[in-house]
Amino acid sequence: MRPLLTLCLRKERPMAEQVKVIREYKDTVFRMLYRDKKELLQLYNALNETTYNNPEDLEVCTLENAIFMNVKNDVSFLLDSVLSLYEQQSSFNPNMPLRDLIYVSRQLEKYVRRESIYSSKLIRIPAPRFVVFYNGTSLQPERKILKLSDSFKSNNNEPELELKVLMLNINLGHNKELLEKCKTLKEYCIYVDRVRNYAKEMSIEDAVRLTVDECIRDGILSDFLAAQKAEVIAMSIFEYNEEIEMKKIREDEYNLGKAEGETIGRNTGIEEVINVLISTYAELGFSKEDTILKISEKFSIPFQKASEYVTRFWK
Repeated sequence: MRPLLTLCLRKERPMAEQVKVIREYKDTVFRMLYRDKKELLQLYNALNETTYNNPEDLEVCTLENAIFMNVKNDVSFLLDSVLSLYEQQSSFNPNMPLRDLIYVSRQLEKYVRRESIYSSKLIRIPAPRFVVFYNGTSLQPERKILKLSDSFKSNNNEPELELKVLMLNINLGHNKELLEKCKTLKEYCIYVDRVRNYAKEMSIEDAVRLTVDECIRDGILSDFLAAQKAEVIAMSIFEYNEEIEMKKIREDEYNLGKAEGETIGRNTGIEEVINVLISTYAELGFSKEDTILKISEKFSIPFQKASEYVTRFWK
């Protein structure tokens, strides 16, 4: 049984210091980058061919630490009556339309909380737009539309409920026009690409540290990386290991001829993987609540089932 999410950290650094860095974050590098309204506005303009220039016109409304039907979102914000929901993923997830439906319902519930939906007056709501920025290693097209109706058990040529998610492949060499329009997104992709390439020849920790130093030197996300170097290194190591191990898990499930997540409760090998993953999250300082959410999302199992696993394996 191979270890899951092995965090490669230099021996000379005390474990308390290493874990402290990770314990304090609940984000990803992508999400950290786009906390900056200026950068987020640039991304919005690049996607929509608009020319907004005042970051304060943008209202960030991401549901922080919200657990609602096991769904979190990277970035959501309001601008000019459009509610944009952006997510970066390194693993293809065909369930994004369903996840976004659940998430946007919660957002709209919050948006109209002072209105009466039983009123004879029409309540005006922002138009939602859903985008996934994909930078995983599996082969995916330049762009792809994921539809909620693809999940319906009963086929209907004209579904009465639909939600479409635009998935954009942002790996280098793809969607070049978009990357040229958005400097930060392009540099983020360069950063991820360098980490992956160096990780083929050295430990992930060394690959991340080398990439961060090189990017600062080369002017790639230099201000961001210099200001938040320790956090970015810790996040990148964790994200990379998580991505690799989840890929191995999916390969194992495929080789067993089983759909992902459908037989986890009966599969002893997968339970061992969940056990290691929960132990890793606990060691890194994640709360039980956050761990339940992650297990539920990654194995496509009900929140209650994930809660049972955490109760059972938490150390």
